[in-house]
Amino acid sequence: MLIGMTLTHLPTSASHYSNQLLGFVSWAEGFVLLSALLAGRVYGALLRQRSLKVVFKRVWTRGVKIYGYHLGLLAVAFTLVAAVAANTHKAALLGLLDFYLAHRLLAVVSSLFLLYCPPLLDILPMYILFLFLTPPILGAGRRWGWKVVLIPSALLWLAAQLGARELVDGFLVAHAGLRIPIQNLGAFNLFAWQLLWVVGLWVGAGRAKTLLNVFKSRWTIGLSIPLAALFLVMRYHLIPYFATHPVDQGGGWILFDKWQLGILRLLNFAVLAVLFTAARPHIARKLDWSPLVMLGKSSLEVFCTSLLFSFAALSLIGDGAGVSPLSDVAIVTVTFFGMYAVAYLGGQPKDRRSAAVPIDASKRRLYVRPL
Repeated sequence: MLIGMTLTHLPTSASHYSNQLLGFVSWAEGFVLLSALLAGRVYGALLRQRSLKVVFKRVWTRGVKIYGYHLGLLAVAFTLVAAVAANTHKAALLGLLDFYLAHRLLAVVSSLFLLYCPPLLDILPMYILFLFLTPPILGAGRRWGWKVVLIPSALLWLAAQLGARELVDGFLVAHAGLRIPIQNLGAFNLFAWQLLWVVGLWVGAGRAKTLLNVFKSRWTIGLSIPLAALFLVMRYHLIPYFATHPVDQGGGWILFDKWQLGILRLLNFAVLAVLFTAARPHIARKLDWSPLVMLGKSSLEVFCTSLLFSFAALSLIGDGAGVSPLSDVAIVTVTFFGMYAVAYLGGQPKDRRSAAVPIDASKRRLYVRPL
């Protein structure tokens, strides 16, 4: 997911091929669901052993750390990137920071409260908010059952499809004096995307055995294969009808919309999830490659590093139009080298001298790595 998101964000020709590679599904959907699944697994297990207060403390500690990384990215965007945008007038940078360049003080203050979210910098605020909501969601699911959580979440997603975000924004503009255009509040509709987070917590907490059994059934897998093929045909316009009437230019696009998390996009994502669940036993070891594992273990730092390289690339080449393939290769290579370097350094023990402590026990030399 990190690699796919990085290729999509970089202003190179690789973005055209990595964006929605497998259908009407982006890397962001998988990133959010997997993050929620891991949160549900870790904090759900902690809740079964400790009190909700302990879970709150652990989650908030993690959330504050992520918030600190977000502030660091904002600082870079509002200083270095903004300076380049103001001096070079590159359209890609001006589009990235248009609201900040027009209303600097309001942009800075509102960004501290996770309201103003420039493009590329709207994923971490969503993640922080969902993370802070994780303890009460897990607590409610454990105490009253997950139906109490899943049904309201599904209804909130439905409200998002009917324009709930716009209604709330209109109310805040009229009665609370909100002066930030809705497009600058972040591209992701949180009323819709919370559904992925809640489902991920449910699965991660180990309460979705029935769902997993359905995913593994032959009937579900057999139905998912032609559906996945159909979505690919529609995505790449592989037959004349879809080439003449591309779905991403028609009135039905709302059903596939990424930011609203449209119903057919959710279906496409579910179909791919079923196929991945079926294939996982056969591909898991092949994906267990040391560099990938290292990137995953330092996912927060690696993701932030990828955004810094995206800022740098936008500052150098703008939207990438007319750039030579050799430059594209150089940008991608340097970016991934930087991401891997950050992951490698982050994975090293703080004190190398204590990384392997020899202990003589029964004339055998054992090596214990500190936790």
